[in-house]
Amino acid sequence: MSLVTAVIVDFHSGDHLDACVASLRAAGVTDIVVVDNSAVGASHHLDGVRLIDPRFNLGYGRAVNRGVAASPSATPYVLVTNPDVVVDESAVDEMVSVASATGAAMVGPEIRRPHGTVYPAWRIFPGPLISVGHALVGLVWKNNPWTRAYRSPGRDGHVDWVSGACFLIRRDIFEQVGGFDERYFMFAEDMDLCWRVGRAGGQVLPAPRARVMHVEGVSRERHVRPMISAHHRSAIRFAATTARGWRRVRVPFAVAVLSLRWLLALARPSRSVRN
Repeated sequence: MSLVTAVIVDFHSGDHLDACVASLRAAGVTDIVVVDNSAVGASHHLDGVRLIDPRFNLGYGRAVNRGVAASPSATPYVLVTNPDVVVDESAVDEMVSVASATGAAMVGPEIRRPHGTVYPAWRIFPGPLISVGHALVGLVWKNNPWTRAYRSPGRDGHVDWVSGACFLIRRDIFEQVGGFDERYFMFAEDMDLCWRVGRAGGQVLPAPRARVMHVEGVSRERHVRPMISAHHRSAIRFAATTARGWRRVRVPFAVAVLSLRWLLALARPSRSVRN
């Protein structure tokens, strides 16, 4: 029995999608679902791949939910991946091994860029000081201490969330928490999913020996300014959604900081799409 279904959301990714599918097959994944968000009719025909063509852009989380719902319920794990990701042959087995050995609900691989640098795929939920430092100082000083703290595992190796570019999740947990929150069109939906998995008692873990390569930004670089706006709207929604108890008094401050960052990011769009 196949253990893993892969769900890919495509948006004008061209040959990158073919490379992603080929790498998944080389890694032993035989059940693959592609949701085509390109809004131009099916942009690809891939043998042996289940293609879902909604004829309009569903948004990332909603498209993943549609792909998971269309996949066979017998596979206990779902691998969610961007179309511009190429997985190493052992990466999927390694993520399954980590999840199986630890009982983790979600596992994120090490993500590398094409030129070899490591993408910060494992992060913490930052407190107020780190949030402000990363949000504002990070626009002009990428390697500032607040951004480093946010983009690194905690001192005990703890992580709160893993990048939505590529991760493995137990199907039962995904269904238990209701999948992605479809109010997020794109961006921050991975943070939100991990937050809800954690609240449900699930553990989110890194898998350092599972490696994938992510070209990064193949689809979103086509529409830089709308992506900046989507990013900041989603960040504001996450701040408002996840605040609990007395922490809700911080929400107006978080909205103000993120709104300021939004304006600053629009002034320098070429450097502001990624978070």
